[in-house]
Amino acid sequence: MRLNPAVAATGTYPFVRLAEAKARVAASGVTMIDFGIGEPREETPEFIREALCAAVDDEPISVYPTAVGLPELREAIAGWVGRRFGAVVDPATEVIPTLGSKEAIYALAQVVGRPGDAIAVPTPGYPVPERSALIAGLEAIELELDAAHGWLPDLDAVPWQRIAVLWLASPGNPTGAVAPLAYLEEAAARCRAHDVWLACDEAYVELWFEGEPPPSALQLHDRRNVVSFHSLSKRSSMPGYRSGFMAGDAELIAVMKRVRPNMGTSPQRFVQRASIAAWNDDAHVVAVRERYAAKRAVLLPALLAAGLVEAGGPASFFLWLRVPGDGDDEAFAARWLERGIVMTPGSYLGAGAGHVRVALVPTPEECARAAAILRAGL
Repeated sequence: MRLNPAVAATGTYPFVRLAEAKARVAASGVTMIDFGIGEPREETPEFIREALCAAVDDEPISVYPTAVGLPELREAIAGWVGRRFGAVVDPATEVIPTLGSKEAIYALAQVVGRPGDAIAVPTPGYPVPERSALIAGLEAIELELDAAHGWLPDLDAVPWQRIAVLWLASPGNPTGAVAPLAYLEEAAARCRAHDVWLACDEAYVELWFEGEPPPSALQLHDRRNVVSFHSLSKRSSMPGYRSGFMAGDAELIAVMKRVRPNMGTSPQRFVQRASIAAWNDDAHVVAVRERYAAKRAVLLPALLAAGLVEAGGPASFFLWLRVPGDGDDEAFAARWLERGIVMTPGSYLGAGAGHVRVALVPTPEECARAAAILRAGL
């Protein structure tokens, strides 16, 4: 079979390995409490579901959505950006709705990458930016993160002359680290100086548990060479809706509007209508954040009692923890998997050996049960 060689180079998606391990243990009768996959399992708020149903009823004849999205959706997004970050974005020129953020990440690599270019990606981190580079025929250069640099890329170590895109994630997956606004300003200035795009994955920006709310690259006074990616999956518990947006540099957004009819589109119109309701409401986001905070308060002390050490930042719905003893994260995760507690070994996420990631996605009841298992297993 003739295939793009990059398809083979991407290897097995790390969570496929985790799913195989879970299935093997579950076959022996162990009940799983799954903190491995970062998929929200919170109930989508009722008013959003109602908006979706109403939108379906209002359009009995289904039509293709336009690539630029509904004007009302872009206005709702701009309104949220203004309320949340105090930033002004033009809904007509600086915003484009996307099918979540994953497809938009792939689209960016294909649009801005040229033969011979590379894309710099943080590791440990979300694997999609790296894989988007490979599929686009570009090189992926890993920027190893560590606690000494606050789990953010060392800007002095970036190979600026070789790259087309510098990826940042704030809050970080898996580390929960937050990039201060001053750091984003410096990263953006260096990107402009080297004709590099600063791409910021901000999918977890509404989930934090200590300190000030995480900032956004959209707060930068100069947004040239800057693009920010957002999603309703975590903020509004809408992962299956596949609804998000790109915003930032108006020239890039104009190019995306021109290209996307050939390679992608916005969400279905009824999903866009539901998304308008979600972006226009902030109260449900507070409730979502409080629910994750309650689960964190129950689970984290038990994880620390089991010998793990907090190693990450105070945001996202992930706990990033250093394993005790010999630092073998896969062995540590495997031992607790046998008892039904699923964690992601840090080595599955790139340069994260010696750590585990715990996603606060099970129910509060399951978190309490997991905490009891952890304490009983000491």
